[in-house]
Amino acid sequence: MITIDLALRLRTAGLEWTPASGDRFVIPGRDMDADVFVVSELTIDVHDAPTGRLLRFNGTTEWALDSVEQDAVVWLPSEGQLRAALGPRFRRLEPIGDGYAVVITAPGGEERHLDVDAERAYARALLSVLST
Repeated sequence: MITIDLALRLRTAGLEWTPASGDRFVIPGRDMDADVFVVSELTIDVHDAPTGRLLRFNGTTEWALDSVEQDAVVWLPSEGQLRAALGPRFRRLEPIGDGYAVVITAPGGEERHLDVDAERAYARALLSVLST
């Protein structure tokens, strides 16, 4: 899973998110940074309110959180979502020692982006693409 820092950097770089079932997110700054939530029609659904998009918590009795604005959460895109966002620039994923490299096409040729797991390597490659 990518880190909150990488997810925030992706958001700042312009990666847009339309919440969908199965998407993971965290709610930073509320002593819940380590809790990963998953959008699911059964427990967390997406509601378009006049004030903006809300992620509503249904049937949650453990703690009092009815909904949270989308801007207050940080999306943790999955490996597949990151790969799809790279589009035709993605070339391949390579195992490298104890980690992975994502190879993309760049104006100067191929670039390799390394990290300890595939999702983080994809995120680093996407950051490079979004920054150009």
